[in-house]
Amino acid sequence: MAISKKMNEFARSASWIRKMFEEGARLKKEFGAENVFDFSLGNPDLPPPQEFQKTLMQLAENDLPGSHAYMPNGGYPFVREAVAASISREQGIKLTANEMLMTCGAAGGLNVTLKSLLDPGDEVIILAPFFVEYKFYVDNHGGVSKVVATDENFDLDPEIIAAAVNEKTKAIIINSPNNPTGQIYSKESLAELGRVLSEAGHKYSSIIYLVADEPYRKIVFDNNDVPSIMQAYQNSIVVSSYSKDLSLPGERIGYIALHPEIAEKAPLIEALTLANRILGFVNAPALMQRVVAELQGASVDNTIYTRRREKFCKILAAAGYEFMPPKGAFYIFPKSPIADDAEFVGMLQKQKILAVPGRGFGSPGYFRLAFCVDDAVIERSAEAFKKAMAGVKE
Repeated sequence: MAISKKMNEFARSASWIRKMFEEGARLKKEFGAENVFDFSLGNPDLPPPQEFQKTLMQLAENDLPGSHAYMPNGGYPFVREAVAASISREQGIKLTANEMLMTCGAAGGLNVTLKSLLDPGDEVIILAPFFVEYKFYVDNHGGVSKVVATDENFDLDPEIIAAAVNEKTKAIIINSPNNPTGQIYSKESLAELGRVLSEAGHKYSSIIYLVADEPYRKIVFDNNDVPSIMQAYQNSIVVSSYSKDLSLPGERIGYIALHPEIAEKAPLIEALTLANRILGFVNAPALMQRVVAELQGASVDNTIYTRRREKFCKILAAAGYEFMPPKGAFYIFPKSPIADDAEFVGMLQKQKILAVPGRGFGSPGYFRLAFCVDDAVIERSAEAFKKAMAGVKE
């Protein structure tokens, strides 16, 4: 075989979302886009806030010499200062530019972080359900993923995590608000997780890093709050992006933020900066760095996602689905009414509904629906969801 055997296997195991995308294109061509209910992709459809276009145009017009040149690999110092001030407010911990790196989105940030932390064979705990790419990111840098379950409400279970930690554990990745469940990990569970990791670090004479992937932090419902991981644990790293809260996924702009008192901070920052360069990112996009520096605190209109969530939850409840209303992000993760989630996703597809099986996120028996789509798509899907459920009961 010409290509890597590993990549060939990865392509097969990561095929669910791609398969739904391809099926969606086929169904839309056959039946018309207006007759297909595509909830498969977490691709935000809201326009960026108005300030974005204004800021972008102003910066493009003031195209000073050197605006498109290389800058320090970690990003412009003034951009890192602006982002650090914003993260300080979110985390309740004072950060400076020295604890910040600008990256090519959260995906780039996670790869830079794992490249900097992992030696071959080091273990990284990831919590199911999880964003499907995490296992690939860990493998990219010689690590071994260790999947640990969350509790019945998809919240952290510190006891299960404690049992999974061993002398090879180097990091744990958490994602809150979570993709695919919409769960927000509680302040109490994060504090307990911090205690577990601290005790394990003492036990094994090691440093275990807590890496929080937070691109959905500003997309929350019902006055929920996303607790600070930096207040819960000293050896914590926040990785995030502006893909969701500013609706800029294609611009690939994000950051890494370190707890100011994180262990081995100086060599870690040096490693992160080098990893940013040698992984091929070199630096985050120059123009987008300057744009987001001006947009700290800005966000898309979250009332739109709130409205869609309410509509979708009513439709699913009326059709008899069992689910936990999401506290954040723009996903619902219902329980499959039959044991085989992939089979039920096939039943949904017959009704021209596109969803992703929970097994793709490490949690068989569920399926994911993304509601970052026009309200009309959600509204028109009501009868199709009822028909799929009726097919189960026949």
